[in-house]
Amino acid sequence: MDRMTTTHSRAERAAQARAAESQLAAEGIDGVVFGWVDNAGLTRVKSVPLAQLVPAAEYGVGAAPCFDLALADDSFATTPSGTGPTGDLRLVPDLDRLTPLAAQPGWAWAPADRYAQDGTPHPGCQRGFARRCAEAVERRGLSVRAGIEVEWVVADAAGTPATVAPAYGMSRFVEHSDYLREVLRALTGQGLTVLQLHPEYAAGQFEVSVAAEGPVEAADTTMLVRHTVRAVSARHGLRVSYAPVFSEDALGNGGHLHLSLWRQGRNLGHGGPGRHGLHPEAEQFLAGVLSELPALLALGAPSAASYLRLVPSRFAGAYRCWGLENREAALRLITGSTAGQANAEVKCFDAAANPYLVVGGVLAAGLAGLDAGLALPPETRTDPATLDTAERLPASLPEATDAYEKSAPLRRALGRELYEAVLAVRRAEAERFAMHSDADVIEAVRWRH
Repeated sequence: MDRMTTTHSRAERAAQARAAESQLAAEGIDGVVFGWVDNAGLTRVKSVPLAQLVPAAEYGVGAAPCFDLALADDSFATTPSGTGPTGDLRLVPDLDRLTPLAAQPGWAWAPADRYAQDGTPHPGCQRGFARRCAEAVERRGLSVRAGIEVEWVVADAAGTPATVAPAYGMSRFVEHSDYLREVLRALTGQGLTVLQLHPEYAAGQFEVSVAAEGPVEAADTTMLVRHTVRAVSARHGLRVSYAPVFSEDALGNGGHLHLSLWRQGRNLGHGGPGRHGLHPEAEQFLAGVLSELPALLALGAPSAASYLRLVPSRFAGAYRCWGLENREAALRLITGSTAGQANAEVKCFDAAANPYLVVGGVLAAGLAGLDAGLALPPETRTDPATLDTAERLPASLPEATDAYEKSAPLRRALGRELYEAVLAVRRAEAERFAMHSDADVIEAVRWRH
């Protein structure tokens, strides 16, 4: 029995790889990169020459399980169930997302799932977790459309932001128009639908957003966008940082998650009897997300540096509240101009997060809200920092990790091994920076993401 599969059997994967090998060879591709994201939010990769794509698709390539406990500095945490230096996994590429890389000639990329040697899914696989949560939504007759904004700071070889022109300013756009055009061309050349590309607030900061997809696909696309931006930047002699904070007193790199809940082709965030057109299921789902936000920060704001970004009155969503088009609320409701555009934005997550953990965790929280029939609290219509009653989200990694440790919905959804691995990594990251200044934290993580 072939257990190493989600939608394709081993034979189907081999056939798919043979067809892809022929096509990629014709396009001048020499090798394929398989990527996954660890619990610290770092992308790890292995690659094979094109001639090895078929056996890699059939049987996977070796991948050490110890990376489940890797920290952002490549040191390791420990857990009672961790394997340490022993054991091995199989990294199996998802060839449905196989993409020639426009900014890395001769290379293609595919996201990968991780399996045990006997072909069973690895319980610590973050992409597998996101898929399980998406399937749980689908069993309710529902679906989710999602997208994650990608923000980054681009710097010169010395690490100085490449532009200090005004936020959203045309002068910043003009200074880097050739660079941004190549980013746009590379993304669209890889089959992505770019919605917006613009300068952001901080020095050297830009943002791109792409069309919504299913949750797992949106996480895959987020990784592809980040890889592409980094590669284009390197071709221009520039460095990229996705770190939550690049420098003190500057706005950081968010990883805002947009999502909408659907049933039978209808967006449940539009045209309903509830506040701002919400249908009951959409309100219950969003109420579940809002309820679990303190714990979800351990997934979506995973670094000590994340909490230097997550401060009031800086568009980061530092308070547990919701509001229509309220950019200081952690959960921003967006009605849009059409039914298809209505969505909710989770603003408190940042670009250091593993996007598979983010989408899976949010789906799990939303389903818990549906199960409990939760309702959204009163809407916040102003900057919550001006209200005595506003509830601040955790202001440090230890606080968020404490909330995560108490979250029954996340514990159930993640499963023991992945839950414990995330907990161990967060505790170890917090301990690593316990005695560091803000400047030390920023310096330590600036080029790790």
